[in-house]
Amino acid sequence: MATNPTQPTHPTHPTASRDAWLAARLDLLEAEKALTRQSDALARQRQALPWVRVDKTYSFDTEAGQASLADLFAGRSQLLVYHFMFGPDYAAGCPSCSSIADGIEGAATHLAHHDVMLMAVSRAPLAKLLAYRARMGWTFPWASSNGNAFNYDFNVAFTEAQQRDGAIEYNYAQQGHAMDLTPPPEPVAQFAASCGTDAATYTRDRPGLSAFVLEDGVIYHTYSTYARGLDGVWSMYQWLDRAPKGRNETGVWWHRHDEYAKA
Repeated sequence: MATNPTQPTHPTHPTASRDAWLAARLDLLEAEKALTRQSDALARQRQALPWVRVDKTYSFDTEAGQASLADLFAGRSQLLVYHFMFGPDYAAGCPSCSSIADGIEGAATHLAHHDVMLMAVSRAPLAKLLAYRARMGWTFPWASSNGNAFNYDFNVAFTEAQQRDGAIEYNYAQQGHAMDLTPPPEPVAQFAASCGTDAATYTRDRPGLSAFVLEDGVIYHTYSTYARGLDGVWSMYQWLDRAPKGRNETGVWWHRHDEYAKA
């Protein structure tokens, strides 16, 4: 930790002696432990949510052919679905969802050996999904809900009429007015263009995560989260929160992982 005394420094952050740093670090440690205990309690509260039986039939396109929701469990009792923003009219997947998916790739194998199936589901046709997955170098399972109501039922896809009338319920809140996309916010326009579509089409799909359990042949929906609720599975942010300058964001800075050289 020693610095070279011959090299001048120009810190932009308060500095201190090692002893002062350690005292501050121990204070932070107590706060971190308290947050960990709170997070553990929150997880127990999440797992204590009542289950809702899923009686509706869904048919998905998968690499193995047509599959029911029960088939997506692939022999496990638990299913985690990442609602990846990739609408039928997109040319490529959402950049934000793509950065989350970089973390899915590493976790899916471990979860599969702990009775949890982790996969992505999107509305785009399966051929588009698999081509994009190959481009990204991912291997996690990805199913297409194209032609069924799965994304609509779990509040991650909306119709043009809903968008026009402001009748969209997302993240457990009803939008009280039609979304103003003329002109769209710059990040929305940027992401839409990167997906090869317009802002209105782009925003008819949204990100989310839903959890299901299969018990005695019956499927139950146990949990869904959206928007900032996805921060915990957006692994790059967990690392940035521990970096010296934190998230340090002034706008959209991330790209698909194969686009940084071109950015």
